[in-house]
Amino acid sequence: MNRRTAIKQLFIVAGGIVIASSCSTDSNSASIQLNQIKLKASDELLLSNLVEAIIPETDSPGGKTMNLHLFVMKMLDDCYSEADQQAFLQGLEKAHKNLKVGNEVTYLSALPEDDVFKNILKRRTIQGYLNSEYVMKNKLVYELVPARYDGAVKIEA
Repeated sequence: MNRRTAIKQLFIVAGGIVIASSCSTDSNSASIQLNQIKLKASDELLLSNLVEAIIPETDSPGGKTMNLHLFVMKMLDDCYSEADQQAFLQGLEKAHKNLKVGNEVTYLSALPEDDVFKNILKRRTIQGYLNSEYVMKNKLVYELVPARYDGAVKIEA
């Protein structure tokens, strides 16, 4: 065996080990990798139903279709303090216990306005929707600078 073949096979084996270690066999974990918080698949499903309640599907895609729950999960994991993360997870546990499927809107409206879970969920769902590719391409009209010039506009004093 020559040296090139040995090095080539070594890199193939090393790459296979890296890829195999990144594959998760835990079917009860969230579908995206989170570093700070641990969410289960049932938590992800509940979050998808709650974002669908905030932005329902109409003639435009809803929160579940746009995967806004993944955005909420990632923002919670990356951008919030540990205290806020724990408060959100406690709110999520309360939602698991008290929420019945189909009553998501009623449940969210019954939460107090200063509830950390509700505030984070609403804020990040709306942020994810407004920054989504669908909204940027289909809902917002953007004109490049300097945009149009209309020199004949009446000004009322």
